[in-house]
Amino acid sequence: MRVGILTSGGDCQGLNAALRAVAKSLYEAAEKNGEDIKIIGFADGYKGLIYGEYSRMNRADFSGILTIGGTILGTSRQPFKEIRVIDEETGVDKVRKMKENYARLNLECLVILGGNGSLKTANLLREEGLNIIALAKTIDNDIYGTDISFGFQSACDIATNVIDCIHSTAYSHKRIFIVEIMGHKVGWLSLYAGIAGGADVILIPEIPYDLDKIIEVIKKRHQAGKKFTIIAVAEGAMSVEETLLEKDERKALRAEYPSVAYKISEELQNKTGYEIRVTVPGHFQRGGTPCPYDRVLCTRFGAAAAELILKKQYGCMVGIKSGETVAVPLEEVAGKLKSVPVDCEEVKSAKSIGISFGD
Repeated sequence: MRVGILTSGGDCQGLNAALRAVAKSLYEAAEKNGEDIKIIGFADGYKGLIYGEYSRMNRADFSGILTIGGTILGTSRQPFKEIRVIDEETGVDKVRKMKENYARLNLECLVILGGNGSLKTANLLREEGLNIIALAKTIDNDIYGTDISFGFQSACDIATNVIDCIHSTAYSHKRIFIVEIMGHKVGWLSLYAGIAGGADVILIPEIPYDLDKIIEVIKKRHQAGKKFTIIAVAEGAMSVEETLLEKDERKALRAEYPSVAYKISEELQNKTGYEIRVTVPGHFQRGGTPCPYDRVLCTRFGAAAAELILKKQYGCMVGIKSGETVAVPLEEVAGKLKSVPVDCEEVKSAKSIGISFGD
């Protein structure tokens, strides 16, 4: 059996751990059954599959990578909206090339580790007749069909640690600190890190904020003798006023600032006169070694993916529901976003202890 494997889209913690789990599970099963498994690793995501950049891997390639961040295969972004667009410079038909390379290498199936955009392409390849198994990865935790994706908990630990560390300097200098957390479309990471780090205000894309409500929180804390405030804000957080604008208008407005945190900082400073500082941990949140939780989750995902391959149960994404690994049909996942429900238990719990969402 010849199995292809690639990592696509933004990197995150746990990619190597998941690759290791898929490979080791397949090797162990092959040895037990007296069969032969060959694993083909594609370089830099779909790019490797398109341009035939791959290597035949062996057991040693997957040894010692459990704790290593990033991906040994490399990764890149291939926007789904451009996947069927013919490359003007090379004339390459990307979908046709992927199918040709899959067939030329005589692959039984292709394992894809990716987030939302990657899963849409994975489903497209399934529709084109390829045998596909996908694993849910992203620090945003926004993949439909799974309770959690690997990479999320590791990123949450880092973002929480940033907020923890900011507390001491914010307290010492009596400042307002805005910590910008990754998440353009959804606020899971800001929500969890904000609660875990004890933020006073959490701003997420799903709940448009009112600047005056944030100012009320700051003033109330000052009146109570608490001279500092921590605001955790997702990259994609929007004010109530911004939600009324067209997309191009919002984009033009945001272009005036490095990011949303700086926009909020300037607006708050102009209205209150308080001293405000911005911290943007950025790609720190996606880097470094996976936390123990993610190592276990990746091992479970990888083992489940290998089991699906051995059963020839293709066209699925491995996820987790109610604590159990599940195989979710790709057509049920592709193109869907798992946003934070505004009435979910996490939001309710945060509000019950006095955390404001600016609403």
